[in-house]
Amino acid sequence: MKKAACVTGADRGLGFFLVRWLLENKYKVFAGQYLEESEALEILNTKYKEQLILVPMDVGSSDSVKCAARTIAGRTGHLDMIINNAGIIDRADDATMLVDMDDTAMARIYNVNTLGSLRVSNSLMGLLLQGKQKLIVNISSEAGSISRNQRINMYGYCMSKAALNMQSSLLHNHLRVMGGQVMVFHPGWLQSYMNGDKNEAAPIPPEESARKIMGIVQEHKTHMGMEPAYLDLDGNPWPW
Repeated sequence: MKKAACVTGADRGLGFFLVRWLLENKYKVFAGQYLEESEALEILNTKYKEQLILVPMDVGSSDSVKCAARTIAGRTGHLDMIINNAGIIDRADDATMLVDMDDTAMARIYNVNTLGSLRVSNSLMGLLLQGKQKLIVNISSEAGSISRNQRINMYGYCMSKAALNMQSSLLHNHLRVMGGQVMVFHPGWLQSYMNGDKNEAAPIPPEESARKIMGIVQEHKTHMGMEPAYLDLDGNPWPW
């Protein structure tokens, strides 16, 4: 049975390089594509025509996720891995408690970063339970760590990632009794497009983060049955 995976937010950045790693390692990949056009994915699709399936997916929309899940179920009877990578930030979320806050922007962040991954995992759970690995990888952030928090702003983003961490724990408790696992990663400060433009100030190229994450994921069975693994790029436990 050929290994199969689904990756959200696959258009560019970390998601794209996670897709590329999976393809290079013989996975059949369903790439959740948010943008109408992604030149990088189209080029990759030309090289891996038999392995890569592009699936329109907006994780912020229940209808979009359900439609994507039906498309995936029509092409495979199982998934070994779901990688919930899609996420956003918003410049309006920079406000502190001393000024008016944009709760509409915060709700949008929470809808994508927290509920988005839950929608995807829920919609694809039937396929995941038919796979061998039964692994969910959630891309979180150090911003979701309560014990290490030193910020005074970014309420929406930080709360969305803290809630994602709790979601991961709840899901892991259920999935592990069925032979599965949830892993959560702080991917480092990435040169990403989360606010629309590439963050050139960040030190870590997304391809480096993707390579390290997937290297750790390959060893995921060593954590099986334990608490959900929340790790940094060196495989070290990250404080919740």
